[in-house]
Amino acid sequence: MSSNFDKSLEIGRPPNIKRLFPNSRALIVSGKVIDRALIAKGRAMTIAASCRNHLVIRGALQAAQRANAAILIEIAKSEGGTDAYCAVNYWNLARQVDALCNELDIQIPVAIHADHYGIKGPEDVERARTEIPTLIDAGMTSVAIDASHLPDDENLLASLELARLVPGWASLETEVGEIKGTEGLSTAEEAVFLIRGLNAHDIFPTWIALNNGTTHGLEASDQGIQLALTKEIHQAVAPYGLSGAQHGASGNNSERLRQIASETSTTKANVATALQMISWGLEVNDYGNAIQDENGSFVKLTGEGMSDALWAELVASADEKGLKGGNYKKLNLPFENKILAQPREIRERMARRVEDFVYGLLTEVFGAHDTAPLAIDAILDAGSHDLGDRATRSEDPSEWTEEKIRVAASKIDSDKGPEGDFED
Repeated sequence: MSSNFDKSLEIGRPPNIKRLFPNSRALIVSGKVIDRALIAKGRAMTIAASCRNHLVIRGALQAAQRANAAILIEIAKSEGGTDAYCAVNYWNLARQVDALCNELDIQIPVAIHADHYGIKGPEDVERARTEIPTLIDAGMTSVAIDASHLPDDENLLASLELARLVPGWASLETEVGEIKGTEGLSTAEEAVFLIRGLNAHDIFPTWIALNNGTTHGLEASDQGIQLALTKEIHQAVAPYGLSGAQHGASGNNSERLRQIASETSTTKANVATALQMISWGLEVNDYGNAIQDENGSFVKLTGEGMSDALWAELVASADEKGLKGGNYKKLNLPFENKILAQPREIRERMARRVEDFVYGLLTEVFGAHDTAPLAIDAILDAGSHDLGDRATRSEDPSEWTEEKIRVAASKIDSDKGPEGDFED
């Protein structure tokens, strides 16, 4: 694979990556490359690892190298935006990935994904006009514009405006329906409306994310993803040449995730909370859901993850701040440097625990092993970092003016479900 890898390094790295890292041997690519590799493999999806601390990045990359898998490394706006609760953020993620790829001699393709760039109103659209270009400047090669919090017409209109800020070579993710579990589920009607409207204006997303029954964070049960709904929506949007993005994969059992990989058009599965908990050394079940005792407290495994002393300090901080369950995530930022200040053997075991878990997902659940050569083949076949779009315009733009969008949206039967914080 060496000569192909060298050639793909020469032609496959996007212009922002070449500018930032001119002498690098990290194969950072567009998310389109990752998507095409999983399509070529068939009945497979790969991890989009939400890396809330530096050691999760290390572990995820090592797992992908071991599995010979193409992957995405990502962070969401709530995790890594301007009001972040993690030290890993939109503007340093690519630099950390590049440094680790060179340090560890990682020779698999990696996309850097800005997940859940959330839009909740006009002020967010205004801010995005400046901020999204800075994400590309900082090395993002894929962006998820998430206006799913808004009514269907506003979601489409915001997406139409902001998608144009993402370079054509980069991958774009769009979303319909906030991710919030069993309430406010997405419908095929909503998804087709969104994708048709984008298509009419020459915007062709790589992925669509749905509320298909899962949540972000800790799952209260393993009911999780609704397979039939996912298949229905993917079939409805299939003529528009895009894949599915499965959000909230943490906490869903392995068999359900295998079904998502093998029976739907999903090529990207986000995992965040599980990786955080595993790196910390908490006891988890076989699909990464952290176990809590009868008092609702997490169970820390001695000799795993962070030191027991640092864990005790973290728990004391959580108690002081009144943080419970999934809200432990808010301790990532204040504890990042304390985690990195631990002895090497502790840092290494934190990363290794993530590596082993992600490797198991990639090889035994997602079917993503040996997709790295397929991604490289996609670059070499295209002769470029820009693989182009899988779709062409089939909708009439005159039927998708702002006025007509609002009229059509008013006829959609939509249930957005309860209000809440669903951005991770």
